[in-house]
Amino acid sequence: MSEAVSALRGAGDAAGFVAVREVGLRGMISLRGDLAASRLADVAVQLGGVDFPQVGQAHVSGGRGLCWMSPDELLILTHYVDAGPGVAMIEAALAGSHYLTANVSDARAVFRLEGAGVREVLAKLTPADVSVSAFKTGQIRRSRLAQAAAAFWMLDEETVEVVCFRSVAGYVYGLLDSAARAGSQVGYF
Repeated sequence: MSEAVSALRGAGDAAGFVAVREVGLRGMISLRGDLAASRLADVAVQLGGVDFPQVGQAHVSGGRGLCWMSPDELLILTHYVDAGPGVAMIEAALAGSHYLTANVSDARAVFRLEGAGVREVLAKLTPADVSVSAFKTGQIRRSRLAQAAAAFWMLDEETVEVVCFRSVAGYVYGLLDSAARAGSQVGYF
């Protein structure tokens, strides 16, 4: 049996004015359905270990969490080994209702940016407004980084996590590393 590995096998600790690293294996479950349904919310909260997010929010703590992705979609973050059983738990809890769930852990890569300049790194790469007034701790944005689809959320004022498709992980890591290089600051934020 093959060993599960992250997209870039833990690449990172690129130390510029912001540190960039691949988080490694993270369990991720896509759950689509009626986000107002109590059964859906209950199982999501149980798996994510955090409060249910409102529109545009990401509640993430200790590698687990719930991210609002669209009016009918959540991204549930779990420990990698818990994603498969988590899908089974969702299927049992939501049997008979309209929903769609999938373990997307092996189809995604997660990066962490740490440092006072995280907004500047993002601003170089995304058309999303990442200013202090528009993008706050606990919020999520689905956008792109250069030419790659991505979602990112603020854990705190100096920490951002980015998720992208595994197929573009090397490209996204290269973008983040380049945008975070020492001496490349533009001083916008």
